Amino acid sequence: MPDLRTLGTESPHPRTARLDAMDVEELLGVMNAEDRRVPDAVAAQLGPVAAAVALAVDSLSSGGRLVYLGAGTSGRLGVLDAAECPPTFGTDPGQVVGLLAGGPGAMFQAVEGAEDDAALGAQDLRDLGLTAQDTVVGLAASGRTPYVVGGLDHARSVGAGTVAVACNPGSEVGRHADIAIELDTGPEVLTGSTRLKAGTAQKLVLNMISTAAMVGTGKVYGNLMVDVRPSNAKLRQRAVRIVRDATGCDDATARAALADAGDHAKTAIVALLCGTDAATARDRLTAAHGFVRAALPADLPAPH
Repeated sequence: MPDLRTLGTESPHPRTARLDAMDVEELLGVMNAEDRRVPDAVAAQLGPVAAAVALAVDSLSSGGRLVYLGAGTSGRLGVLDAAECPPTFGTDPGQVVGLLAGGPGAMFQAVEGAEDDAALGAQDLRDLGLTAQDTVVGLAASGRTPYVVGGLDHARSVGAGTVAVACNPGSEVGRHADIAIELDTGPEVLTGSTRLKAGTAQKLVLNMISTAAMVGTGKVYGNLMVDVRPSNAKLRQRAVRIVRDATGCDDATARAALADAGDHAKTAIVALLCGTDAATARDRLTAAHGFVRAALPADLPAPH
C-alpha cells in the first residue's frame, strides 16, 4: 500500500502555504483557480469513463445493477448519485445502489476504521447478492482505500464488471479493476482535504456515468428525462413540460395525456405522437425496449 505522503492528493500545495494569512477574497480566488483544473482532469479520462458507461449499460440492460462502493466523501458521493436516479430516471431503487463504508449512518457521521477493512468491502457486496450481471464502481480519492480494494476483488471473483475511480495516477484501486479512471487533480488547497477538487472531480465522473448509462438504456428522449417519476409538485410540473416539449402540445393536452398514461411521461409522449391510446403506446414502448425514439414512426422530427 503506497505511503500517503507520496500521493498528489496529500501533498502540500505551494500556492497555499499561507492560507491562514490570506484575506477572504484572496483565499477564494485561489480556490476558484484550482477548481478550474478539475474539468481538464476529467477530460483527460473520457476514454475510461466511456468504457465504464458501456459496462453499466450492459449490466442495467441485462437486469443487473450499477453499484457504487466507497468510503468517506467518495462513498457519500456514490450514495448521492444512486439516490438521485429513481426520481430523475424512474429507476427501481435497487438498480443503482450506493454502498458506504460503515453503513448508512456513515452518511452523516464518520465511522472510524471502516474504510481500512478490506473484508468489510467484500462482505457488503456479498450481502447485496452481487452477481456477474452487476457493475461495481469503486470510489477512492486516494486510490488506496482497503474497503474499496476488498470490494473490487470480490466483484471480480464473481465475474462482475469493475471500475475504479481515483484521484491519483497509478492508483492501487486501479490495479484491482477492469477499468481505471484516474483523475490527476493534484494537491488540495487545504492539504489532504479531498472533499475539495478530488470530490468535485468524482462528482463530475459520476454525473457522466449515470446520465450516459440512462441515455443508453432508454431513459431519455432528445434531452428530456422522459422516465421522470412525478412524485411531488415540482416533478409533476416538469412532467407536463416534458410531454409538452416532446410533442408540441399545450399544457392541458399534456396533463390529460399524463392522466391517461398513469403519469408516465414516456407513454403520454408516444400516445400523442402516434395518435394512439395509452395501452397501445405502452405496447409500442415494450416492443422498442423502452426507447421512445424507437417506438415512434421514423419520419417524426426530434423533440424541441
